[in-house]
Amino acid sequence: MTNQLLNPTEIRELAAKLGLKPTKKLGQNFVIDQNTVEKIVRTSNVSKDSIVLEVGPGLGSLTLGLMATGAKVIAVEIDERLAQLLPNTAKAKGFGESQLIVINKDALEISKSDVNNPDVLVANLPYNVSVPVIIHILETFPSIKNYLVMVQSEVADRLAASPGSRTYGSPSVKLQWYAEVSKAGSISRNVFWPVPNVDSDLVQLHRRNNVDESIRKELFAVVDAAFSQRRKMLRSALSSMCGGSEKASEILESVQIDPRLRGEALNVSDYVRLTEGMKKSGVRITSSRP
Repeated sequence: MTNQLLNPTEIRELAAKLGLKPTKKLGQNFVIDQNTVEKIVRTSNVSKDSIVLEVGPGLGSLTLGLMATGAKVIAVEIDERLAQLLPNTAKAKGFGESQLIVINKDALEISKSDVNNPDVLVANLPYNVSVPVIIHILETFPSIKNYLVMVQSEVADRLAASPGSRTYGSPSVKLQWYAEVSKAGSISRNVFWPVPNVDSDLVQLHRRNNVDESIRKELFAVVDAAFSQRRKMLRSALSSMCGGSEKASEILESVQIDPRLRGEALNVSDYVRLTEGMKKSGVRITSSRP
């Protein structure tokens, strides 16, 4: 595989060719270590039969590693210069045109009309958009069963956190409702160019087979309300949604949840049960988020 990958010199030459100065705004930190690329590809379990959706291919380090398995790659790149360069880079490394599709678009705007039934997601995501992008992909592409994302270590801790932990929050519940989530290895900051100020982790998600999309919006609204003020008991956090803390307590008790608990004490099943209990009680569940 090594000869088909980009080495650090080639990556810098490609950037210079474009006059590209990696920007913090777009989270452009490019992987320049071939061993790390091979590690990510191995962990992703991508095979020649896979149709991989890659978000944020950048200069193509990971893209080429994925293509080297024989997989078809659909790469979504927001930077027009990088999107135009990637097919030429793949061709120069000996890959056929049919193995790569590049979409120059914001990952938060891609839809089923852009991508045909991918089954794996692999992504190197900047911390500021990582959770929205993952949730958007989960909502949009039920055909994707396996995810491997590289995110800032702090974000990885949140995504894989357990109830009761300091890092457990709204993103933890939402992703764990959709999928089984686990950390899958650490990535040193020194394998990136430019070197970021933080280390990264790999996070794996395996989509659940019994996801009930009909409850998603209401469930997520309840989760957001429960975590809106972490120090508040659930009866207070949900009071405005339920029409008062007394009504909130009544609903919580009806589904065997202590009203004095805080949002971080509940697991995914608790939140599903709570949402269904609120609906049964006639609560109109709306989100305060756009």
